[in-house]
Amino acid sequence: MIAFIIRRLLQTVIVLFMVTLIVFSILQVLPGDPARTLLGPEASPEQVEQIREELGLNRPLAVQYITWVEHAFQGDLGKSIAIKEDVTGIIGEHLPKTMYISFLSMVLAIIIGVPAGIIAAIKRGGKMDSLISVVSNVGMAVPAFWLAVLCIYFFSLKLGWFPVQGYTSPFDDFWLSTKQVIMPVICLAFAALASFARQTRSAMLEVIMQDFTRTARSKGLKEGAIIIRHTLKNAIIPVITLVGLQVRNIVGSTIFIEQVFNIPGMGRLVVQSVFNQDFVVVQGCVLVIAIIVALTNLLIDISYGFADPRIRIK
Repeated sequence: MIAFIIRRLLQTVIVLFMVTLIVFSILQVLPGDPARTLLGPEASPEQVEQIREELGLNRPLAVQYITWVEHAFQGDLGKSIAIKEDVTGIIGEHLPKTMYISFLSMVLAIIIGVPAGIIAAIKRGGKMDSLISVVSNVGMAVPAFWLAVLCIYFFSLKLGWFPVQGYTSPFDDFWLSTKQVIMPVICLAFAALASFARQTRSAMLEVIMQDFTRTARSKGLKEGAIIIRHTLKNAIIPVITLVGLQVRNIVGSTIFIEQVFNIPGMGRLVVQSVFNQDFVVVQGCVLVIAIIVALTNLLIDISYGFADPRIRIK
């Protein structure tokens, strides 16, 4: 198991290296000059060149990349071009909000989607199976931002149940915070919930057809014990895989959801930084998001080894 974990750690390091290289390269070829954006169109060429020298933009790209990576490993992601503040501090202010709603969305998707998939598999061909399948298909087809607009229209403007937008820390006002995050969490979780239900149903149906399931029933075991101890345990690997995919999807969807609900999280920060051509902040945000996703995938890979010991030798 230790060798398995070490191999996965090395793979994660390689992935993060490739991410830093790609992010740095893409941002360098984007149109626009950050120095000119910072000073405005009326700045003289001498002033622009001075700012470029202060920011290190006139150095060779290889030197800029190495310097950025070295400072990033030390926790220094540079200073924002637009607002002149440390990027690490800016991200530290916005990241908890995104992590909070993303975590709640993932938990909601799992605790509803997985049991729904199990029920659909057990009741295959019945009304409950048909209902869950229809809802799952709708959930995977509806864009998160469109669902967010519908929620605001019906539940905020028409019914007045929830605030239209905004974010409050649960430590400041738990009740207000709960009302504000209900709609964003549901919008983020809906597609993931549908995917979990479909994947769990498919995996459960495949395992239910296996010989060991029929043998367990022939021995007189209770149906609940068969489902939990035998069927679900052997069907859980595809569901675990889906967790990693949905983490990426949910984090990506926060860009739209935070814009719609005016949540000052990482997604909204990235959008604002792109419009401001603040490439230093964009680099830092993408790097942090990539690290979170990579670590999540690492934990999922390690969980494979515990769920199925045969995977450890691969």
